[in-house]
Amino acid sequence: MYIVVLGAPGAGKGTQADILCRKLNLPHVASGDLFRQALEKKTELGLLAKSYMERGELGPSEIAINMILERIGLADCASGCVFDGFPRTLEQAEALDKALMEEGKSIDKSVYIRVPQEELIKRLSGRWICRNCQTPYHLVAAPPRVAGKCDKCGGELYQRTDDKEETVIERLKVFFEQTLPIVDYYKKQGKLIEINGNLGIQDVAEEIISALKPFMIADVKNSD
Repeated sequence: MYIVVLGAPGAGKGTQADILCRKLNLPHVASGDLFRQALEKKTELGLLAKSYMERGELGPSEIAINMILERIGLADCASGCVFDGFPRTLEQAEALDKALMEEGKSIDKSVYIRVPQEELIKRLSGRWICRNCQTPYHLVAAPPRVAGKCDKCGGELYQRTDDKEETVIERLKVFFEQTLPIVDYYKKQGKLIEINGNLGIQDVAEEIISALKPFMIADVKNSD
């Protein structure tokens, strides 16, 4: 199966995509991970992506499209994968459909994880990370024992530029203006599954698996 997981920043789509991959034994194709790998290697693509990420903006579509198409061309994606963070625009969704169609494949389902905007702001703007060991914290959900210090190594905690409230608000604005139309795109194709993301991680995961199960059974029967 080829599955797209959609959701605003902070909706937990990365976590849920990872759980889904383990359940279905499919590769996790996360655009954010691919961008970060490019950034760590200090490639031209990585440095370009960084400038957009720090402003809470989406990079040019052709960068993401080419990167994703290269990734799904690898052997492990031949029978399916879970897309996380891609597509983010209608242009990207159409490019993905076209690329899969050329291989006789298509997106099977799109899972949209809905979370109220005020909850998203609270989730994102409360995130802090240890500068030394990269352990994540959340000022509300998982605060450190000593303010500003890592419980594990005593390192200084800092907030990523794209987690600061002003950037968070811009990221959400970009999502609702540019990415939310993809929800309608997949809905019109009859491929959309909407999930209440304002629940615990395990509860959301169970709802997703439950919603996908009838289609997985149908695929197995069709392949017999």
